[in-house]
Amino acid sequence: MSESSQASSASSFFNLHVEGVGYLNRVRIVKPKKGQEFLACTVAALRGSDSDVSYTKFDCRVSGADAQAIVKRLENDVAADKSVIIGFRIADIYPEMFTFEKGDRKGQPGVSIKGRLLRIKFAKVNGEPIDVPQPARAEERESVPF
Repeated sequence: MSESSQASSASSFFNLHVEGVGYLNRVRIVKPKKGQEFLACTVAALRGSDSDVSYTKFDCRVSGADAQAIVKRLENDVAADKSVIIGFRIADIYPEMFTFEKGDRKGQPGVSIKGRLLRIKFAKVNGEPIDVPQPARAEERESVPF
C-alpha cells in the first residue's frame, strides 16, 4: 500500500474529555424507540471553591465495560439515596435543547449537557471507598491524579 493511501485510510478523531469529581445520580436503562437500550446516569460535577461549591450536570450514556460494571454495582446505593461520589472521565460532550414538560418551568426551554461516561477512577459511598478496577494500559494509570 502506498504512503498516500495509508494516510487516507487512517482515521482521525478530535477527543474532548472532561475529568473531575461529582455525584452519581439517576442510574437508569434507556429504551429508545429505535436502537438498542443502554445504561445512562447523571453526574453532578463539582466546581469552584470548596467553601462555595457549584455543580454542572452531565447526562451520560455509560460506555465501556468497566464503567458499566461500576455503575451497575453502585445503582442500588444511588437508588437508596446514599451519597455516591466518583472521579470520572466524560467524553464527547454536547448541549441538547429540550422543553420542560412539568413543574414550575413547564413549557420553558432548557439545556442538557450530554456525553459518554468512559471511566470511573474512584468511587465512595457515604464516604467509604469502593474498590474499582484500574485500566490495564500504563498511560491510563499514569494520568490518574487520585
